[in-house]
Amino acid sequence: MIDLAAFKLSTERQRQLSYLMELSLVGMLFVGIDRGNGGVVVNTAVALAVTQLPPLLERDYGIPMDPRLTLWITSAVFLHAFGTVGLPGATSTLYSQIWWWDHLTHALSASVVAAAGYATVRALDEHAEGIHFPGRFIALFILLFVLAFGVLWEILEFAIALAAESLGMQPVLTQYGLEDTMLDFVFNSIGALVVAIWGGAYLGDVSGAIHERLEARSAGGPGHLERQEANEREK
Repeated sequence: MIDLAAFKLSTERQRQLSYLMELSLVGMLFVGIDRGNGGVVVNTAVALAVTQLPPLLERDYGIPMDPRLTLWITSAVFLHAFGTVGLPGATSTLYSQIWWWDHLTHALSASVVAAAGYATVRALDEHAEGIHFPGRFIALFILLFVLAFGVLWEILEFAIALAAESLGMQPVLTQYGLEDTMLDFVFNSIGALVVAIWGGAYLGDVSGAIHERLEARSAGGPGHLERQEANEREK
């Protein structure tokens, strides 16, 4: 029998992997600039921006982002960006070379979107008096939330492809047809279901922090939380 505990990463190792992927994204950004490939540049730049969200949320908003969550988010954007760059010397992207790469990145990215929705709705459930969201409703909400986000993403891909074609430019995002779009929705749903089932085990601290922030705002009125944080920084 395989011992799964042997594959568990330490906190320090998780941080190191996140830093390594961030540095790799910087390298991929310069590769895109060197190739004059706008798609690589935009996708890696956006990925780098997303990797800065965990420390920003933790520092400025007091939302705990432990190394597992940071690695989760970083992995999602890194694999997408890496898919647009491809392997050294290759003439096509990993999205074109590996049939399951698009499915992997969609499921992983959808799980991150689902996690944001899960943490928010759980915090609202705990904060709002007289409102209770049953577990099944939360699971359904997460699924619909991710599907709605996926629809917006596909519309964005389609609009970008049309704009690039009309301007004679290389598209930043690419659609591969109706079948590909339908499969994207399937794997988006898989990512959402994973979070709906196991999200409580990993997102409790995040939803709790959002709940505390909502409570603080309700108790002290507008600006109360900001004044409290400013006072704490002055001490």
